[in-house]
Amino acid sequence: MNTPADANTPADDNTPAEQPSVLFVCVHNAGRSQMAAAFLTHLAGDRVQVRSAGSAPADTVNPAVVEALAESGIDISAEVPKVLTAEAVRASDVVITMGCGDTCPVYPGKRYLDWQLPDPAGQGVAAVRPIRDEIEKRVRVLIEEIAPGNR
Repeated sequence: MNTPADANTPADDNTPAEQPSVLFVCVHNAGRSQMAAAFLTHLAGDRVQVRSAGSAPADTVNPAVVEALAESGIDISAEVPKVLTAEAVRASDVVITMGCGDTCPVYPGKRYLDWQLPDPAGQGVAAVRPIRDEIEKRVRVLIEEIAPGNR
């Protein structure tokens, strides 16, 4: 599996200009944004540059989220929550927030989406599965919008 790009790393100068860049943001970067980044990386491969970050990152990714994604064949056990930076927002074409409120910086020319999804924090894997499935559906739609093509 490709690992989602570090939210604090600027876009690679060798990245083709037509490759869209997406940043997923939630408060702790331990659940929803990690799942969305993992699905986008898994499903779109190198057609999309992927970042995730949190306005108040947790120390670790939610273990129930790791388990739920493993059930879908995606391993995020090595991922760590990353802090949201203005640089990460500037380097992204699309910024998708998931409950971060007003903490996400807003820049002109960026496309912003807000995905209202339940927070998996403190939930077991059974409660995380429907959130995971909804995120996968939304990511598939996003791919068709920003990077259609062969899978």
